[in-house]
Amino acid sequence: MEKKNKKIALLGAESTGKTTLCQQLAKHYNTLFVPEFARQYFDIHDINNYSITDLDIIARKQIELEDQYILQANKLLICDTTLLTIKIWSLFKFNTVSDFISNSITQMNYDLFLISNNDVPWIQDKQRKDENIRKHIFDMNQTELQKINANYFIIKGINETKLENAKAFIDSFLITHS
Repeated sequence: MEKKNKKIALLGAESTGKTTLCQQLAKHYNTLFVPEFARQYFDIHDINNYSITDLDIIARKQIELEDQYILQANKLLICDTTLLTIKIWSLFKFNTVSDFISNSITQMNYDLFLISNNDVPWIQDKQRKDENIRKHIFDMNQTELQKINANYFIIKGINETKLENAKAFIDSFLITHS
């Protein structure tokens, strides 16, 4: 019987080092990471003028990318976001969530979630909106994971410390779930 690749998802507010951490973890574990499609989407679409329909497009593509990458992964697939992030942004911006996103969340199959703590200095870019919402987004991530009784850890630290903490949680998880 073929072993299933494990999926590890990183969540967190803007500018908390998720993408960098995904890249580092993928390199360390000699595997792939799924980029956050929303960043690509908003490179060509107006981030100041989007709708729930745009979020559904992003969610569908994120699911598609994960389905593609999991087949090529080496034991682990690191995911730079999940539909929970899209749900949180939908609630934050529109105070509602589409049926597609709500229904798709019930089918998520991540083995472990890591929430990137807000202890990383804020770095502004054209897609990042407000440093002051990071605490609120962090709390929403934790609440959503608790709602689905997910296995998660909060990753603290800056630079190498954050990476070492993430690897320690993943290694411990792999030992107990292999």
